[in-house]
Amino acid sequence: MRQFFILRHGQTLFNAEQKLQGHCNSPLTEKGQRQALSVGRVLQAYLESGSYHVYSSSLGRALQTAEIVCQQLGYAVEEIIADDRLKEFSLGDWEQKTLPELQATRPDLLDEADWYLQAPNGERYEQVQQRLSQWLETLPETGRFVVVSHGLTGIVLRGMLLDLDYEQVWQQDLPQDAFFKIVNGQVERVDCPMSEGRAQAVSA
Repeated sequence: MRQFFILRHGQTLFNAEQKLQGHCNSPLTEKGQRQALSVGRVLQAYLESGSYHVYSSSLGRALQTAEIVCQQLGYAVEEIIADDRLKEFSLGDWEQKTLPELQATRPDLLDEADWYLQAPNGERYEQVQQRLSQWLETLPETGRFVVVSHGLTGIVLRGMLLDLDYEQVWQQDLPQDAFFKIVNGQVERVDCPMSEGRAQAVSA
């Protein structure tokens, strides 16, 4: 049996500035580091017995989050498995543009939940599904897997594990202060309220 614990990276500088990231990167803000710290603390209670593996997108913001989470878990950061297939959607020509910039010429941009897919030269939904399917095929049939990914890639992965249709995928939340435990097609959302204190500095 496979158990998945899927989380999104903490808030980044670009998130705070309403800039689209996609395959480009920006570091976690102080809030983002505290979000990762809180997720790690709550996740520790779910993983206190038995073995597990930590996988992360290869993008810096996800790896930075994974390192903070692993510090809380007592899991060696050297054992984090970074994988390109867990990266965020490429948003093509829209990367590093702000939402207000895009909405200035497209006032109805946010009317559809999957508006990201309108990005010129961006990655297609089917392409992301394909790389996630390839990644899933590499995993053992049994085990516990902590997965640090992104907002859009995360909802596609959760949708695949829960057998959701396209519309249902885009109705899911993209929180940065929670994780999702998925076992046998059942999901549990676990919120991780931020506590006081600063995260230790880690490399991006």
